[in-house]
Amino acid sequence: MILFLGRKLAGLVATVAVASLVIFGALYLAPGDPAALLAGGHQPNPAALAEIRARYHLDDPFLLQYWHWLSGLLTGDPGDSMVLKEPVTSLIAARLPTTGLLVAYASLLILILGVASGIFAGVAGKAVDGVLTVTTTVLMAAPAFVAAILLIWVFATKLSWFPVYGSGTGFLDRIHHLTLPALALSGGYLAYVSRITRTEVRAELTSDHVAAARVRGLPRRHVLRRHVLRNAAPPILAVSGVTVAALFAGTAVAEQAFGVSGLGSLLVQSAARQDMVVVQAIALLLVAIFVLVNTLVDVLNAVLDPRLLRERS
Repeated sequence: MILFLGRKLAGLVATVAVASLVIFGALYLAPGDPAALLAGGHQPNPAALAEIRARYHLDDPFLLQYWHWLSGLLTGDPGDSMVLKEPVTSLIAARLPTTGLLVAYASLLILILGVASGIFAGVAGKAVDGVLTVTTTVLMAAPAFVAAILLIWVFATKLSWFPVYGSGTGFLDRIHHLTLPALALSGGYLAYVSRITRTEVRAELTSDHVAAARVRGLPRRHVLRRHVLRNAAPPILAVSGVTVAALFAGTAVAEQAFGVSGLGSLLVQSAARQDMVVVQAIALLLVAIFVLVNTLVDVLNAVLDPRLLRERS
């Protein structure tokens, strides 16, 4: 287990390191002059531009610029926003709780509704399975922005059950405001988890060990819980972990559509303003969260099913 954890930790660090180089390199090659943007969009004289370039190391070679940026990240100081002139850490800290709550809300919907509907479809008859299959197909095919428009039109405009815009204040008000964004964000992922759960449950129901349990006369509920769900859990958990990790990257559409002040909307707004310092920091943070969640899921799978640990060793 120690060797397994060491490999996972090394893989996490290596992935984030490579991602940081790719993110910095992509924005380094992007068109536009950062010095002119830092000057406030004006056309400063050459002396002022030279002073800005020297202060922000813009004339240094690529690897040296990357090192300055990376060392700032490692010390908790990624710099100031090129447009808002505020520390990037303050901007992220102000919006991270909202995005975290939105992702947690969407994750609960995925894990509860997705897994439950998948189990139900797996053990139910053809009619119920057909209805759930059509429903999940529609959800998987609908982009998040289309789902957001439909949810706003039905539940906010027509029925007035939920607010159209904003993040709310206080826990209950935030939950009320984030319900529609969470539904829009989780729809496709929920359907995907439901499909995988259904497939795994059906595969286990036709397995030899389940047939043997039925021959021994074990109750249906006992067979489902101890033999079907227990063996189907690792792949379901793995897929659920990937989808939960991917939610952070998908928050941009939901937050923009519903006017939620989170990391996703900040990323979109910063990209539109060419605020590369903020874009770099948020992009790397999202990658780190994605890799961390996937690593935790792998470790949890290894704990739940030691056979996976032996196979990977």
